[in-house]
Amino acid sequence: MTAAPIKPLFKRAALTLAVLVMAGCAAVDMDKTISETNGTTGSFTQGRLELVRGEQQKQARAKLASELLARPLSMDDAVQLALANSPALQTLLAQSWNDLSQADRDGRIANPVFTFERITFKDELELGRLVSFGLLDLLTLPKRQAIAQARQAQAKVQLSANVVEQVTQIRQAWVRAVTSGQVLQYAQQISTAAEASAELARRMQQVGNFNKLQRARQQVFYADSVARLASAQHRALAAREELVRQLGLTDAQAAQLTLPGRLPDLPVEPRPASLVSSTASDQRLDVQLARSQLDAAGQSQGLNLLTSVVDVELGVRRDTVFDNGAGRAFPKRGYELGIRLPIFDWGSARRDVMNAQSLAAANRYETTVRNASSQLRESYSAYRTAYDLARHYRDEVLPLRKTMADENVLRYNGMLIGVLELLADTRDQIAGVVTAINAYEQFWLADAALNASMTGKPTAVLMAAPSTGSGERAGH
Repeated sequence: MTAAPIKPLFKRAALTLAVLVMAGCAAVDMDKTISETNGTTGSFTQGRLELVRGEQQKQARAKLASELLARPLSMDDAVQLALANSPALQTLLAQSWNDLSQADRDGRIANPVFTFERITFKDELELGRLVSFGLLDLLTLPKRQAIAQARQAQAKVQLSANVVEQVTQIRQAWVRAVTSGQVLQYAQQISTAAEASAELARRMQQVGNFNKLQRARQQVFYADSVARLASAQHRALAAREELVRQLGLTDAQAAQLTLPGRLPDLPVEPRPASLVSSTASDQRLDVQLARSQLDAAGQSQGLNLLTSVVDVELGVRRDTVFDNGAGRAFPKRGYELGIRLPIFDWGSARRDVMNAQSLAAANRYETTVRNASSQLRESYSAYRTAYDLARHYRDEVLPLRKTMADENVLRYNGMLIGVLELLADTRDQIAGVVTAINAYEQFWLADAALNASMTGKPTAVLMAAPSTGSGERAGH
């Protein structure tokens, strides 16, 4: 075939190919992606999320970690320390970079193939050159780039959701670690009071003022307090180690970690329900993610429907034949079309996969949208209930416990009650304080969960039933 009729066609095709390829060759800007994530999750990261790639960054973050560990670690400091120190958060960023790059790569056409042939026959030498590429890849390049952009948007939303979830876990781990340390202190006080009661009962039995049952009752209180103290010690250690893992601390850093002696005070007022209900469902990250998945599935289905049936390979050929006997060369130009014939596989299985994926994405999006408002209401109810309970213990139960303790001290001074009754009241008072601490813990856990539910992936908090506050339940 001669070159003249097809030369303009190939020139236009080559120009179009070059323009489309150059338009789709922009590299993934991970720094910009992280900046966008900081903007989306600003209340969680405070704009400090960063992918550490250089030694200078590592040194700066190590210095920041040392400064934070030099003082008792608050909840906000714990998040900042994790952002600076945790390899798990760096893994999230690196994985997101990988997902973005994979999506970008899938949006490009495959590189063309260059084939060179050298054939000799008697006095003839033939040199063949062929450049081929997928014609459907070229024709569907705009569609591929649109799909790639949709998948990149999906990866960015997924990164934000993962960051919100990780920071929420850090906040809740900090709350549990501080609470368990505070409860351990009171469990030790209960055990000390129970030990004193048991020792006093033993001595009183020796002088005949107590019978065996009275002494056994005090002894069992002490034995129970020892068991609860051991459990509290393990819970404190386990909660602290969980926080260490969430923060990504080394053994040396873990030895430097100090926590506050108590949880923060309750806010003056709880968040109003109107503030939570005003959070639009379509602004939540889980809704955005489901929407991105649906868009990507729909665009992929339109592209794969064509490629599942046929595939076309286009090649531009230029051969040169040398006649050594005559001393002449003959150029030959043309093109080739390679069509994959759908004889054995008509793409039905692939189309079924695409249809199933699109249907699943559509129903997943609908489920997420329908559940969003319900999850917000449930999360706010847990938050408000925890706030009201914690405030109830602070304003009602603990003042009454203190009044009772003061009155019992006066009665003891007036010899109206004995030392055993006074110690028993002390155990009950301490147990009531522990119950109030647990109520504070439930509030701060619910507060972290509500923050996550308003922005990203919902986080459930199981409301614990309050203990009775009696001496028998001491240490809970």
